[in-house]
Amino acid sequence: MACVERCRCCAESRRHGSILYNILRSEERAARPAGQGPRRGQASGGCPCGSRRRVALRSPQVACKAASAVLVKTLRFVQNVPCFQELPLDEQLLLVRSCWAPLLVLGLAQERVHFETVESAEPSMLQRILTTRRHGEHTPPRAPAPGRPHHGPGGPHLPSAGEIQAIKGFLAKCWSLDISTKEYAYLKGTVLFNPDLPGLQCTQYIEGLQREAQQALNEHVRLIHRGPSLEQ
Repeated sequence: MACVERCRCCAESRRHGSILYNILRSEERAARPAGQGPRRGQASGGCPCGSRRRVALRSPQVACKAASAVLVKTLRFVQNVPCFQELPLDEQLLLVRSCWAPLLVLGLAQERVHFETVESAEPSMLQRILTTRRHGEHTPPRAPAPGRPHHGPGGPHLPSAGEIQAIKGFLAKCWSLDISTKEYAYLKGTVLFNPDLPGLQCTQYIEGLQREAQQALNEHVRLIHRGPSLEQ
């Protein structure tokens, strides 16, 4: 295969900046008045009040169904990329396992999936300690029911309000940029073909694919939006 022939040489230790990060940052800098620093509540290193409280989906069945549909569509997109099909199967699995989450978020942005959350009534630390001790003393541990995940004494992990707000902020930014279908495809290519993953063998070939996706996106952005190059 072309992959095997092209990846035998040693890969260069180049590092590509995230083109998606550059797009979002360039838009943010352009929209911010000159001399104005980060807005209140966005200070670096700070944690906005309430951002650590735990939240849950308001309509989990609806949201999970929509996310599952996006994930299936995203995996079909990846499988239909000709260059991806040329890679050995273990290389394909390694790439997908490492980037399925950011690809899913890009898919949620492309499909304009909205979701709402509600604050979760988490038990206090004292209540957790007492509950754990009571179950430990009087009730033997039970195996999880078939088909249901097992959670520790603290219950299932719930995301924080800050984590959810970061995702929703990213989605809103993508929607405000009005990213086209072709631009989403190039962005997914830069995320998918990550040559820096440990264990890859076709690093030079994958690096070339990532570079091609970045260059194609830059050319498309310059042609459509007539902006400067997004490469660092």
